[in-house]
Amino acid sequence: MNTPVNTVNPQYIDIQGARQVFKTRKGPFCALQNVNLKVAKGEFVALIGHSGCGKSTLLNLIAGLTMPTQGVLLCANREIGGPGPERAVVFQNHSLLPWLTCFENVYLAVERVFSATESKAQLKARTDAVLAMVGLTAASQKRPGEISGGMKQRVGIARALSMEPKVLLLDEPFGALDALTRAKLQDELLQIVANTQSTVVMVTHDVDEAVLLSDKIVMMTNGPSATIGEVLSVDLPRPRNRVELAESTQYLHYRKAVIDFLYTRQAHVEKITA
Repeated sequence: MNTPVNTVNPQYIDIQGARQVFKTRKGPFCALQNVNLKVAKGEFVALIGHSGCGKSTLLNLIAGLTMPTQGVLLCANREIGGPGPERAVVFQNHSLLPWLTCFENVYLAVERVFSATESKAQLKARTDAVLAMVGLTAASQKRPGEISGGMKQRVGIARALSMEPKVLLLDEPFGALDALTRAKLQDELLQIVANTQSTVVMVTHDVDEAVLLSDKIVMMTNGPSATIGEVLSVDLPRPRNRVELAESTQYLHYRKAVIDFLYTRQAHVEKITA
């Protein structure tokens, strides 16, 4: 059964005229300029562009980890004024505490968000449930040093999901993984998002990943003073199967459109310094 994108609230995340300038020893550096973007509730949006185009900077603004120099960012009609459990972040570096087990790493987040209203038994049940969702029940008592890179990222995703966030923010979560592990986790993420109906914003360098996962691909111009160059709506039915999509003319059309933007219209030239 094909699942349509939820467009009931076209402005669940609303970015209005965002500008981000950082102070450096060489003077002000403008990372982002005049960024305007709307994300619907339940929508999966990919941010793609060359290195230095401000993808992670924009994700950090949505997370509330940094404040914009200019402009306004809203989530569910409330201004984003800092980090909060309604916006959970998964980084490329899983950021797990190495002395704690997988269960304990997730339980920390659960306890922080729900301890005021739930019993320890309920907190444990929440932790067990989300570890089961990402297929880590058998590894719950292992420490990060005892599991693979892919499993560590599953723990990071479980920790984010355990807070029942309204928005899931992913900063190249599969970028450091081998191709087979990355593909498996992409497929698992598709299933998790289908089950949770989460709103997702994901930073990626991978064109195929963007087309496979997304409802909308936001293509960034080169920095400095990067902005949104084009937004591509990906009208592929869900659930999506990577094997079937490999022969889809529609999939190949979207893939070509992204490649054309990145490598023809925004060809990246590295600066060579003496």
